[in-house]
Amino acid sequence: MYPYLFYFGFASIALLVLRVILGAIFIAHGWPKVSDLKKNGENFGHMGFKPGMFWGTIAALLEFIGGIAIVLGIATTFLSFFFAIEFITILVWRISKGHKFSGGWEFDLLIFAGLIVLIALGAGGFAFGRMMFAY
Repeated sequence: MYPYLFYFGFASIALLVLRVILGAIFIAHGWPKVSDLKKNGENFGHMGFKPGMFWGTIAALLEFIGGIAIVLGIATTFLSFFFAIEFITILVWRISKGHKFSGGWEFDLLIFAGLIVLIALGAGGFAFGRMMFAY
């Protein structure tokens, strides 16, 4: 029984660390998009995502608000699924544009892997969402 308790505590801490790091990355990248939705929409349009304003706003809100929720552990599996879709899109777009692995899309792939872990394992024991809905 003791090794299981140790594993549970360590797994929850590991998932907390993963959530905080990924959430911080999403918040940091989402804030500039949210603060200037018009410019962000234009950027998305120039990248080929039409209509740029629609897709840019979706990405901005997902990254900023979703990043906060991921840090807190609210709807982690649900949001991680949508982040994973976003990062599959990013990876396909970068690879199709000829970006190299090193210095191009390796960190996007690492973020995608972290999202797969959150989808598979959830937020862990130290999640605000878990505390809110525990009964």
